[in-house]
Amino acid sequence: MTLRSLTPLTPDQAEIQRLARDFAQNEIAPRAAAWDRDSYFEPALVRQMGDLGFLGMLVPEEHGGLGLDNLTYLIALEEIAAADASAAVLMSVHNSLPTQMILKYGSAEQRRRFLAPMARGEMLGAFALSESEAGSDAASLRAQAVRDGDAWILDGTKSWVTSGSHAGAILAMVRTDSPGMRRGARGISTFIITPDLPGFKVGKKEDKMGLRASPTVQLIFDRMRVPADRLVGEEGLGFVYAMQSLEHGRLGIAAQSVGIARHALQLSVAYASERRQFGHFIKEFEGVQFKLADMAARVHSARALLHAAAAAKDRGEAVAPHTSMAKLVASETAMWVTTQAIQIFGGNGFVKDYPVERLFRDAKVTEIYEGTSEIQRIVIGRALTQS
Repeated sequence: MTLRSLTPLTPDQAEIQRLARDFAQNEIAPRAAAWDRDSYFEPALVRQMGDLGFLGMLVPEEHGGLGLDNLTYLIALEEIAAADASAAVLMSVHNSLPTQMILKYGSAEQRRRFLAPMARGEMLGAFALSESEAGSDAASLRAQAVRDGDAWILDGTKSWVTSGSHAGAILAMVRTDSPGMRRGARGISTFIITPDLPGFKVGKKEDKMGLRASPTVQLIFDRMRVPADRLVGEEGLGFVYAMQSLEHGRLGIAAQSVGIARHALQLSVAYASERRQFGHFIKEFEGVQFKLADMAARVHSARALLHAAAAAKDRGEAVAPHTSMAKLVASETAMWVTTQAIQIFGGNGFVKDYPVERLFRDAKVTEIYEGTSEIQRIVIGRALTQS
């Protein structure tokens, strides 16, 4: 057996958790290994998630969503991640970045046009901030927009765009300041990009170590003409909007990490109960028991920190350093727990016949995207030392 979560759930939260777990185990888990092997993105998954409400959990009911709190959303996301991290990152990015940016900063017309289709799974959302030379230093991006009458002309290439090849609404950050008079982070604006715009191209698809069923691509803007009404919020505040949205997104990556680690723990407990060496089940050896104990303690600690941060956010509290703590602890927990799982499985853990090697590969990127562990430590450290 594995230890149950200590987070008390309301009846509604318990029902949503059950719905997410049933969907994940019945519709996603049996296909996850094949999707990973083939680097295959299943388009039907988007509509299925939309039909169940999983792509509009944080969108208010008046815009076609469920209007739920962050904690409930993260509880459901953990269940999806425990079945397949690629499916979870689709759900996480969609819910926490493009939909939230449109909801908070978009115009009434933008909210009307995009939020309901996104909540229903008719339109997948994506977030395009990074570039080849602008990763952790995202404010150094170079993609440029120039005003031309009732439109903007966009040129540049965005990198590492999750779901970018299948998205119908992409929130892209580009420079709107003059090349001769740069304004740093204050020279960046956000636009809603749709793939029907002339000059929009999907570039290289990354051949990744993990999350192979989640397409990660370059997006190329080649003199792409974007209507002026696609500008989100105020010109020059796009980077501010992106950073505020990433704070929310880090909770999603933390939930994904907890789901990965939980699954690795469950598999390890089961394997230790069936694998025999020296005439004993390996679960009888103290060395294995100690590993399982440490794995369980870290999984539950990461979940507790995540749920505490989510509950504080739901109360309207400022939680920037706490979301960074949750993302940092949960992602490093996922990496550590999956490493221990492979050790428990021994040679079997190193081959694709067993799922722990996939969990190990999926876990690594959680320490990198939406802010590396090093960036999270900078955020936390600055919060601690501010006078």
